[in-house]
Amino acid sequence: MRPSCRSALVLLFALALGACDEPAPRFEQAEPGEALSAGSATVKRFDQNAFSMPAANLAPIRRVDFSVGNSFFRNPWVIAPSSTTARDGLGPLMNTNACQNCHIKDGRGHPVKGEQGNAVSMLVRLSIPAGDAHAEVVRQRGIAPEPTYGGQLQDMAIPGVAPEGKVRLSYGTHIERFADGHEVELRKPALHLTQLGYGPLHPDTQFSVRVAPPMIGLGLLEAIPESALLAHADPDDRTGDGISGRPNRVYDQATGKTVMGRFGWKAGQPTLNQQNADAFFNDMGLSTRLFNGTSCTERQQECRALPDGGELEVSDNILAQVLFYTRNLGVPARRNVDDPQVLTGKGLFHQAGCQRCHVPAFTTSAEAAEPELANQLIRPYTDLLLHDLGEGLADGRPEFEATGSEWRTPPLWGIGLTETVSGHTQFLHDGRARNLLEAILWHGGEAEQAKQTVLGFDQAERQALLAFLESL
Repeated sequence: MRPSCRSALVLLFALALGACDEPAPRFEQAEPGEALSAGSATVKRFDQNAFSMPAANLAPIRRVDFSVGNSFFRNPWVIAPSSTTARDGLGPLMNTNACQNCHIKDGRGHPVKGEQGNAVSMLVRLSIPAGDAHAEVVRQRGIAPEPTYGGQLQDMAIPGVAPEGKVRLSYGTHIERFADGHEVELRKPALHLTQLGYGPLHPDTQFSVRVAPPMIGLGLLEAIPESALLAHADPDDRTGDGISGRPNRVYDQATGKTVMGRFGWKAGQPTLNQQNADAFFNDMGLSTRLFNGTSCTERQQECRALPDGGELEVSDNILAQVLFYTRNLGVPARRNVDDPQVLTGKGLFHQAGCQRCHVPAFTTSAEAAEPELANQLIRPYTDLLLHDLGEGLADGRPEFEATGSEWRTPPLWGIGLTETVSGHTQFLHDGRARNLLEAILWHGGEAEQAKQTVLGFDQAERQALLAFLESL
Protein backbone atom coordinates (compact mmCIF):
# COMPACT_ATOMS: atom_id res chain seq x y z
CA MET A 1 0.00 0.00 0.00
CA ARG A 2 1.35 3.42 -0.97
CA PRO A 3 2.36 5.76 1.87
CA SER A 4 0.46 9.03 1.56
CA CYS A 5 3.68 11.05 2.00
CA ARG A 6 6.65 9.83 -0.01
CA SER A 7 9.84 11.55 0.93
CA ALA A 8 11.25 12.48 4.32
CA LEU A 9 11.05 16.15 3.40
CA VAL A 10 7.42 15.91 2.35
CA LEU A 11 6.69 13.81 5.46
CA LEU A 12 8.10 16.42 7.82
CA PHE A 13 6.28 19.23 6.04
CA ALA A 14 3.03 17.29 6.03
CA LEU A 15 3.30 16.45 9.71
CA ALA A 16 3.82 20.11 10.49
CA LEU A 17 0.58 20.88 8.65
CA GLY A 18 -1.32 17.83 9.80
CA ALA A 19 -1.60 16.74 6.17
CA CYS A 20 -0.26 13.20 6.24
CA ASP A 21 -3.56 11.39 6.04
CA GLU A 22 -4.65 7.80 6.06
CA PRO A 23 -4.72 6.04 2.69
CA ALA A 24 -7.58 7.00 0.43
CA PRO A 25 -10.93 5.38 1.26
CA ARG A 26 -11.89 2.84 -1.36
CA PHE A 27 -15.15 3.06 -3.28
CA GLU A 28 -15.86 -0.23 -5.03
CA GLN A 29 -18.94 1.05 -6.85
CA ALA A 30 -21.07 4.14 -7.24
CA GLU A 31 -23.76 4.90 -4.69
CA PRO A 32 -27.36 4.23 -5.75
CA GLY A 33 -28.54 7.20 -7.83
CA GLU A 34 -25.14 8.89 -7.66
CA ALA A 35 -25.29 9.89 -11.33
CA LEU A 36 -28.46 11.93 -10.67
CA SER A 37 -26.83 15.13 -9.44
CA ALA A 38 -30.16 16.96 -9.23
CA GLY A 39 -32.43 14.07 -8.29
CA SER A 40 -35.43 13.83 -10.59
CA ALA A 41 -34.55 17.26 -12.02
CA THR A 42 -31.34 15.82 -13.57
CA VAL A 43 -31.07 16.18 -17.35
CA LYS A 44 -29.40 13.78 -19.79
CA ARG A 45 -27.73 16.28 -22.08
CA PHE A 46 -23.96 16.48 -22.50
CA ASP A 47 -23.39 18.78 -25.49
CA GLN A 48 -22.98 22.57 -25.73
CA ASN A 49 -26.58 23.02 -24.55
CA ALA A 50 -26.13 20.84 -21.46
CA PHE A 51 -26.57 23.80 -19.06
CA SER A 52 -29.55 25.34 -20.89
CA MET A 53 -32.15 22.61 -20.47
CA PRO A 54 -35.26 22.79 -18.28
CA ALA A 55 -35.21 20.49 -15.27
CA ALA A 56 -36.23 16.98 -16.31
CA ASN A 57 -39.19 16.93 -13.90
CA LEU A 58 -40.68 20.18 -15.25
CA ALA A 59 -44.10 19.43 -16.78
CA PRO A 60 -44.71 20.43 -20.45
CA ILE A 61 -47.08 23.24 -19.47
CA ARG A 62 -44.44 24.63 -17.10
CA ARG A 63 -41.86 24.53 -19.87
CA VAL A 64 -43.79 27.30 -21.62
CA ASP A 65 -43.02 29.61 -18.68
CA PHE A 66 -39.43 28.40 -18.76
CA SER A 67 -39.17 29.40 -22.44
CA VAL A 68 -40.66 32.84 -21.76
CA GLY A 69 -38.12 33.43 -19.00
CA ASN A 70 -35.36 32.21 -21.28
CA SER A 71 -36.33 34.81 -23.90
CA PHE A 72 -35.86 37.66 -21.41
CA PHE A 73 -32.60 36.11 -20.21
CA ARG A 74 -31.24 35.59 -23.73
CA ASN A 75 -32.44 38.52 -25.85
CA PRO A 76 -30.82 41.97 -25.70
CA TRP A 77 -32.40 44.98 -24.03
CA VAL A 78 -32.54 48.29 -25.91
CA ILE A 79 -32.04 51.99 -25.21
CA ALA A 80 -34.98 54.13 -24.05
CA PRO A 81 -37.17 55.55 -25.41
CA SER A 82 -38.15 52.72 -27.73
CA SER A 83 -41.24 51.17 -29.27
CA THR A 84 -40.13 47.95 -27.54
CA THR A 85 -41.37 49.21 -24.19
CA ALA A 86 -41.15 45.81 -22.47
CA ARG A 87 -37.43 45.68 -23.16
CA ASP A 88 -36.18 49.27 -23.09
CA GLY A 89 -34.20 51.29 -20.57
CA LEU A 90 -30.76 49.79 -21.14
CA GLY A 91 -27.88 51.65 -19.49
CA PRO A 92 -26.78 54.39 -19.75
CA LEU A 93 -23.79 52.63 -18.14
CA MET A 94 -23.57 48.83 -18.29
CA ASN A 95 -21.42 45.73 -18.64
CA THR A 96 -23.61 44.03 -21.24
CA ASN A 97 -27.06 44.22 -22.87
CA ALA A 98 -28.25 40.65 -22.18
CA CYS A 99 -27.86 38.14 -19.32
CA GLN A 100 -26.74 35.44 -21.75
CA ASN A 101 -23.70 37.51 -22.79
CA CYS A 102 -22.15 36.97 -19.35
CA HIS A 103 -23.49 33.47 -18.68
CA ILE A 104 -22.67 32.14 -22.14
CA LYS A 105 -24.87 29.10 -22.83
CA ASP A 106 -25.80 29.45 -19.14
CA GLY A 107 -22.22 28.50 -18.34
CA ARG A 108 -19.08 30.05 -16.96
CA GLY A 109 -17.65 33.42 -17.97
CA HIS A 110 -13.99 34.03 -18.75
CA PRO A 111 -11.41 36.77 -18.14
CA VAL A 112 -10.96 39.56 -20.66
CA LYS A 113 -8.63 38.52 -23.47
CA GLY A 114 -5.71 40.62 -24.68
CA GLU A 115 -6.24 44.22 -25.68
CA GLN A 116 -9.42 43.89 -27.71
CA GLY A 117 -13.07 44.38 -26.78
CA ASN A 118 -14.91 44.68 -23.50
CA ALA A 119 -14.71 42.42 -20.48
CA VAL A 120 -18.38 41.28 -20.95
CA SER A 121 -18.42 38.02 -18.93
CA MET A 122 -16.00 39.41 -16.35
CA LEU A 123 -16.54 42.46 -14.18
CA VAL A 124 -14.68 44.44 -11.55
CA ARG A 125 -16.23 45.13 -8.14
CA LEU A 126 -15.22 48.38 -6.42
CA SER A 127 -15.40 49.64 -2.85
CA ILE A 128 -13.50 51.72 -0.31
CA PRO A 129 -12.74 51.02 3.35
CA ALA A 130 -15.93 51.67 5.32
CA GLY A 131 -16.14 54.34 7.98
CA ASP A 132 -18.89 55.47 10.36
CA ALA A 133 -20.48 57.55 7.60
CA HIS A 134 -21.02 54.42 5.53
CA ALA A 135 -22.86 52.40 8.19
CA GLU A 136 -26.26 52.34 6.47
CA VAL A 137 -25.03 51.68 2.95
CA VAL A 138 -22.78 48.91 4.28
CA ARG A 139 -25.75 47.39 6.12
CA GLN A 140 -27.74 47.25 2.87
CA ARG A 141 -25.05 46.70 0.26
CA GLY A 142 -22.28 45.01 2.19
CA ILE A 143 -19.64 47.49 1.01
CA ALA A 144 -18.91 51.21 0.87
CA PRO A 145 -19.07 52.05 -2.86
CA GLU A 146 -16.30 53.96 -4.58
CA PRO A 147 -17.60 57.58 -4.59
CA THR A 148 -17.40 58.25 -8.33
CA TYR A 149 -17.84 54.84 -9.94
CA GLY A 150 -20.03 53.02 -7.41
CA GLY A 151 -19.74 49.35 -6.53
CA GLN A 152 -18.98 48.04 -10.00
CA LEU A 153 -16.99 49.36 -12.96
CA GLN A 154 -19.19 49.49 -16.08
CA ASP A 155 -17.00 49.37 -19.17
CA MET A 156 -19.81 49.81 -21.71
CA ALA A 157 -22.31 52.62 -22.29
CA ILE A 158 -25.02 53.73 -24.69
CA PRO A 159 -24.01 56.15 -27.52
CA GLY A 160 -23.13 59.61 -26.27
CA VAL A 161 -22.14 58.42 -22.80
CA ALA A 162 -18.57 57.72 -21.72
CA PRO A 163 -17.95 54.21 -20.38
CA GLU A 164 -16.43 54.18 -16.91
CA GLY A 165 -13.18 52.66 -18.12
CA LYS A 166 -11.41 49.85 -19.88
CA VAL A 167 -10.42 46.63 -18.10
CA ARG A 168 -7.27 44.65 -18.85
CA LEU A 169 -5.33 41.91 -17.09
CA SER A 170 -1.70 40.86 -17.02
CA TYR A 171 -0.31 37.81 -15.27
CA GLY A 172 2.58 36.90 -13.03
CA THR A 173 3.48 33.25 -12.54
CA HIS A 174 5.00 30.87 -10.00
CA ILE A 175 5.63 27.14 -9.87
CA GLU A 176 4.09 24.49 -7.60
CA ARG A 177 6.00 21.21 -7.42
CA PHE A 178 4.61 17.76 -6.60
CA ALA A 179 6.47 15.21 -4.49
CA ASP A 180 7.35 13.23 -7.63
CA GLY A 181 8.90 16.32 -9.25
CA HIS A 182 5.99 17.22 -11.55
CA GLU A 183 5.72 21.01 -11.89
CA VAL A 184 2.68 23.17 -12.56
CA GLU A 185 2.85 26.85 -13.47
CA LEU A 186 0.21 28.99 -11.75
CA ARG A 187 -0.72 32.45 -12.99
CA LYS A 188 -2.01 35.36 -10.91
CA PRO A 189 -3.83 38.26 -12.57
CA ALA A 190 -2.93 41.91 -12.12
CA LEU A 191 -5.74 44.36 -12.88
CA HIS A 192 -5.23 47.41 -15.11
CA LEU A 193 -7.95 50.06 -15.45
CA THR A 194 -7.44 52.67 -18.16
CA GLN A 195 -9.43 55.38 -19.95
CA LEU A 196 -11.38 56.23 -16.80
CA GLY A 197 -14.35 58.27 -17.97
CA TYR A 198 -15.17 60.23 -14.81
CA GLY A 199 -11.91 61.16 -13.18
CA PRO A 200 -9.56 59.38 -10.79
CA LEU A 201 -10.59 56.59 -8.45
CA HIS A 202 -10.47 57.01 -4.69
CA PRO A 203 -6.87 56.35 -3.59
CA ASP A 204 -7.97 53.52 -1.27
CA THR A 205 -10.19 51.73 -3.78
CA GLN A 206 -10.53 47.98 -3.29
CA PHE A 207 -10.91 45.84 -6.43
CA SER A 208 -12.24 42.36 -7.07
CA VAL A 209 -12.22 40.70 -10.49
CA ARG A 210 -15.17 38.31 -10.95
CA VAL A 211 -16.15 36.03 -13.83
CA ALA A 212 -19.78 34.96 -14.29
CA PRO A 213 -20.55 31.60 -12.62
CA PRO A 214 -22.65 28.82 -14.21
CA MET A 215 -26.44 29.02 -13.87
CA ILE A 216 -27.34 25.36 -13.35
CA GLY A 217 -29.22 24.12 -10.29
CA LEU A 218 -29.65 27.51 -8.63
CA GLY A 219 -33.22 26.82 -7.57
CA LEU A 220 -32.11 23.61 -5.89
CA LEU A 221 -29.35 25.44 -3.99
CA GLU A 222 -31.96 27.94 -2.83
CA ALA A 223 -34.14 25.03 -1.64
CA ILE A 224 -31.52 23.50 0.70
CA PRO A 225 -32.78 24.06 4.26
CA GLU A 226 -30.74 26.67 6.09
CA SER A 227 -30.41 24.32 9.05
CA ALA A 228 -28.73 21.72 6.82
CA LEU A 229 -26.15 24.25 5.67
CA LEU A 230 -25.54 25.61 9.16
CA ALA A 231 -24.92 22.06 10.39
CA HIS A 232 -21.63 22.25 8.47
CA ALA A 233 -20.63 25.65 9.91
CA ASP A 234 -17.80 25.61 12.44
CA PRO A 235 -16.64 29.22 12.74
CA ASP A 236 -14.45 28.52 15.78
CA ASP A 237 -13.07 25.22 14.38
CA ARG A 238 -14.21 23.28 17.42
CA THR A 239 -13.54 20.05 15.53
CA GLY A 240 -9.86 21.02 15.19
CA ASP A 241 -9.71 19.99 11.52
CA GLY A 242 -8.67 23.44 10.27
CA ILE A 243 -12.01 24.00 8.52
CA SER A 244 -14.07 26.86 9.92
CA GLY A 245 -16.83 27.57 7.42
CA ARG A 246 -19.39 30.17 8.35
CA PRO A 247 -22.42 31.76 6.69
CA ASN A 248 -22.38 35.25 5.30
CA ARG A 249 -25.14 37.43 6.75
CA VAL A 250 -26.54 39.81 4.17
CA TYR A 251 -29.40 42.26 3.61
CA ASP A 252 -32.62 41.01 2.03
CA GLN A 253 -34.13 43.86 0.02
CA ALA A 254 -37.59 42.28 -0.02
CA THR A 255 -37.93 41.82 3.74
CA GLY A 256 -35.52 44.41 5.11
CA LYS A 257 -33.93 41.73 7.28
CA THR A 258 -30.43 40.33 7.64
CA VAL A 259 -30.41 36.70 6.48
CA MET A 260 -28.03 34.01 5.26
CA GLY A 261 -26.37 34.65 1.89
CA ARG A 262 -26.19 31.88 -0.71
CA PHE A 263 -25.38 33.37 -4.11
CA GLY A 264 -22.38 35.14 -5.57
CA TRP A 265 -18.66 34.47 -5.11
CA LYS A 266 -18.82 35.70 -1.50
CA ALA A 267 -22.43 34.63 -0.82
CA GLY A 268 -23.45 38.28 -0.93
CA GLN A 269 -27.00 37.67 -2.16
CA PRO A 270 -29.70 35.95 -0.08
CA THR A 271 -32.12 34.87 -2.82
CA LEU A 272 -32.03 34.09 -6.49
CA ASN A 273 -34.56 36.83 -7.19
CA GLN A 274 -32.33 39.45 -5.54
CA GLN A 275 -29.31 38.09 -7.40
CA ASN A 276 -31.20 38.51 -10.69
CA ALA A 277 -32.45 41.99 -9.82
CA ASP A 278 -28.95 43.09 -8.80
CA ALA A 279 -27.58 41.86 -12.14
CA PHE A 280 -30.28 43.72 -14.07
CA PHE A 281 -29.48 46.91 -12.14
CA ASN A 282 -25.68 46.87 -12.05
CA ASP A 283 -24.82 44.87 -15.18
CA MET A 284 -27.39 46.44 -17.52
CA GLY A 285 -28.62 49.60 -15.77
CA LEU A 286 -32.22 48.30 -15.53
CA SER A 287 -34.43 49.07 -12.55
CA THR A 288 -36.68 46.61 -10.70
CA ARG A 289 -38.86 46.88 -7.63
CA LEU A 290 -35.91 45.68 -5.53
CA PHE A 291 -33.33 48.04 -7.08
CA ASN A 292 -34.85 51.14 -8.68
CA GLY A 293 -33.64 54.56 -9.67
CA THR A 294 -30.32 54.63 -11.50
CA SER A 295 -26.95 52.96 -11.15
CA CYS A 296 -25.28 56.25 -12.16
CA THR A 297 -23.63 57.88 -9.15
CA GLU A 298 -24.17 61.42 -7.89
CA ARG A 299 -20.94 62.44 -9.63
CA GLN A 300 -22.26 61.24 -13.02
CA GLN A 301 -24.94 63.88 -13.54
CA GLU A 302 -25.03 63.69 -17.35
CA CYS A 303 -25.66 59.98 -17.05
CA ARG A 304 -28.46 60.56 -14.54
CA ALA A 305 -30.19 63.09 -16.83
CA LEU A 306 -30.74 60.69 -19.73
CA PRO A 307 -34.18 59.13 -20.49
CA ASP A 308 -35.08 55.86 -18.84
CA GLY A 309 -37.51 53.08 -19.62
CA GLY A 310 -40.01 53.96 -16.89
CA GLU A 311 -40.13 53.62 -13.13
CA LEU A 312 -39.68 49.83 -13.34
CA GLU A 313 -37.79 48.98 -16.51
CA VAL A 314 -37.97 45.30 -15.59
CA SER A 315 -41.59 44.72 -14.58
CA ASP A 316 -42.55 42.41 -11.73
CA ASN A 317 -43.89 39.96 -14.32
CA ILE A 318 -40.66 39.89 -16.35
CA LEU A 319 -38.55 39.54 -13.20
CA ALA A 320 -40.76 36.62 -12.13
CA GLN A 321 -40.37 34.95 -15.54
CA VAL A 322 -36.58 35.26 -15.34
CA LEU A 323 -36.69 33.91 -11.79
CA PHE A 324 -38.66 30.86 -12.96
CA TYR A 325 -36.13 30.25 -15.73
CA THR A 326 -33.09 30.57 -13.49
CA ARG A 327 -34.67 28.41 -10.78
CA ASN A 328 -35.41 25.56 -13.14
CA LEU A 329 -32.28 25.15 -15.25
CA GLY A 330 -31.44 21.47 -15.02
CA VAL A 331 -28.17 19.92 -13.89
CA PRO A 332 -26.58 17.34 -16.22
CA ALA A 333 -26.19 13.79 -14.99
CA ARG A 334 -22.74 12.58 -14.02
CA ARG A 335 -20.79 10.41 -16.41
CA ASN A 336 -18.70 7.28 -15.74
CA VAL A 337 -19.68 7.02 -12.09
CA ASP A 338 -18.74 3.30 -12.01
CA ASP A 339 -15.44 3.73 -13.85
CA PRO A 340 -12.61 2.32 -11.65
CA GLN A 341 -10.42 5.38 -12.21
CA VAL A 342 -13.29 7.72 -11.24
CA LEU A 343 -13.96 5.69 -8.09
CA THR A 344 -10.27 5.85 -7.19
CA GLY A 345 -10.36 9.61 -7.73
CA LYS A 346 -13.39 9.86 -5.48
CA GLY A 347 -11.41 8.15 -2.72
CA LEU A 348 -8.50 10.56 -3.23
CA PHE A 349 -10.92 13.52 -3.11
CA HIS A 350 -12.03 12.29 0.32
CA GLN A 351 -8.49 11.49 1.44
CA ALA A 352 -7.49 15.10 0.80
CA GLY A 353 -10.52 16.29 2.78
CA CYS A 354 -12.07 18.21 -0.12
CA GLN A 355 -15.54 16.98 0.88
CA ARG A 356 -15.34 18.96 4.13
CA CYS A 357 -16.16 22.13 2.18
CA HIS A 358 -17.40 20.64 -1.10
CA VAL A 359 -20.10 18.69 0.75
CA PRO A 360 -21.37 16.04 -1.66
CA ALA A 361 -25.11 15.83 -0.96
CA PHE A 362 -28.16 17.53 0.54
CA THR A 363 -31.91 16.94 0.45
CA THR A 364 -33.96 19.97 -0.54
CA SER A 365 -36.82 21.28 1.57
CA ALA A 366 -40.38 19.99 1.27
CA GLU A 367 -41.36 23.67 1.20
CA ALA A 368 -39.22 24.68 -1.78
CA ALA A 369 -40.39 27.60 -3.92
CA GLU A 370 -41.41 25.29 -6.77
CA PRO A 371 -42.79 21.74 -6.38
CA GLU A 372 -40.18 20.35 -8.79
CA LEU A 373 -37.43 21.55 -6.44
CA ALA A 374 -38.85 19.92 -3.30
CA ASN A 375 -37.60 16.74 -1.60
CA GLN A 376 -34.77 16.17 -4.04
CA LEU A 377 -31.57 14.35 -3.07
CA ILE A 378 -29.00 16.52 -4.83
CA ARG A 379 -25.22 16.30 -5.13
CA PRO A 380 -23.90 19.84 -5.65
CA TYR A 381 -20.54 19.46 -3.82
CA THR A 382 -20.80 22.70 -1.85
CA ASP A 383 -21.76 23.93 1.60
CA LEU A 384 -22.53 27.53 0.45
CA LEU A 385 -20.44 28.72 3.41
CA LEU A 386 -17.52 31.14 3.56
CA HIS A 387 -14.02 29.74 3.91
CA ASP A 388 -10.71 31.55 4.25
CA LEU A 389 -8.61 30.35 1.30
CA GLY A 390 -5.48 32.30 2.17
CA GLU A 391 -3.62 35.27 0.80
CA GLY A 392 -2.98 33.71 -2.60
CA LEU A 393 -6.64 33.95 -3.56
CA ALA A 394 -7.52 36.98 -1.44
CA ASP A 395 -8.97 40.04 -3.14
CA GLY A 396 -8.70 42.15 0.03
CA ARG A 397 -12.30 43.33 -0.40
CA PRO A 398 -14.84 42.59 2.35
CA GLU A 399 -18.50 41.97 1.45
CA PHE A 400 -21.01 42.01 4.32
CA GLU A 401 -19.39 39.62 6.84
CA ALA A 402 -17.04 38.01 4.32
CA THR A 403 -13.42 39.09 4.74
CA GLY A 404 -11.04 39.86 1.91
CA SER A 405 -9.72 36.28 1.93
CA GLU A 406 -13.02 34.42 2.32
CA TRP A 407 -14.99 32.87 -0.53
CA ARG A 408 -18.18 30.85 -0.73
CA THR A 409 -17.57 27.21 -1.65
CA PRO A 410 -18.62 27.02 -5.32
CA PRO A 411 -20.73 24.02 -6.40
CA LEU A 412 -18.80 21.47 -8.44
CA TRP A 413 -21.72 19.84 -10.25
CA GLY A 414 -21.35 20.17 -14.02
CA ILE A 415 -17.72 21.26 -13.75
CA GLY A 416 -16.55 18.47 -16.07
CA LEU A 417 -18.67 19.90 -18.90
CA THR A 418 -17.19 23.40 -18.70
CA GLU A 419 -15.11 23.10 -21.86
CA THR A 420 -17.99 21.53 -23.80
CA VAL A 421 -20.43 24.28 -22.80
CA SER A 422 -18.23 27.35 -22.41
CA GLY A 423 -15.32 26.54 -24.71
CA HIS A 424 -12.64 26.95 -22.04
CA THR A 425 -11.43 25.57 -18.71
CA GLN A 426 -10.78 28.74 -16.72
CA PHE A 427 -11.76 28.41 -13.08
CA LEU A 428 -11.89 30.26 -9.75
CA HIS A 429 -13.49 33.66 -9.12
CA ASP A 430 -11.27 35.51 -11.59
CA GLY A 431 -10.60 32.72 -14.08
CA ARG A 432 -6.91 32.55 -13.22
CA ALA A 433 -6.79 28.73 -13.19
CA ARG A 434 -6.47 27.34 -16.72
CA ASN A 435 -7.53 23.85 -15.69
CA LEU A 436 -8.80 21.93 -12.68
CA LEU A 437 -5.34 21.02 -11.38
CA GLU A 438 -4.32 24.68 -11.26
CA ALA A 439 -7.56 25.48 -9.43
CA ILE A 440 -6.75 22.88 -6.76
CA LEU A 441 -3.22 24.22 -6.31
CA TRP A 442 -4.47 27.76 -5.68
CA HIS A 443 -6.24 26.58 -2.53
CA GLY A 444 -4.66 27.81 0.69
CA GLY A 445 -5.78 28.88 4.14
CA GLU A 446 -8.34 26.38 5.38
CA ALA A 447 -7.63 24.26 2.29
CA GLU A 448 -3.82 24.26 2.69
CA GLN A 449 -3.86 20.80 4.24
CA ALA A 450 -5.92 19.44 1.34
CA LYS A 451 -3.55 21.01 -1.18
CA GLN A 452 -0.49 19.54 0.52
CA THR A 453 -2.10 16.10 0.42
CA VAL A 454 -2.74 16.50 -3.31
CA LEU A 455 0.89 17.58 -3.83
CA GLY A 456 1.84 14.13 -2.53
CA PHE A 457 -0.12 12.37 -5.29
CA ASP A 458 1.75 10.67 -8.12
CA GLN A 459 0.78 10.92 -11.79
CA ALA A 460 -1.75 8.08 -11.70
CA GLU A 461 -3.41 9.55 -8.62
CA ARG A 462 -3.55 13.02 -10.15
CA GLN A 463 -5.20 11.59 -13.23
CA ALA A 464 -7.70 9.68 -11.10
CA LEU A 465 -8.60 12.79 -9.06
CA LEU A 466 -9.12 14.79 -12.25
CA ALA A 467 -11.18 11.96 -13.77
CA PHE A 468 -13.47 12.12 -10.74
CA LEU A 469 -13.86 15.91 -10.98
CA GLU A 470 -14.51 15.69 -14.72
CA SER A 471 -17.26 13.16 -14.03
CA LEU A 472 -19.20 15.66 -11.94
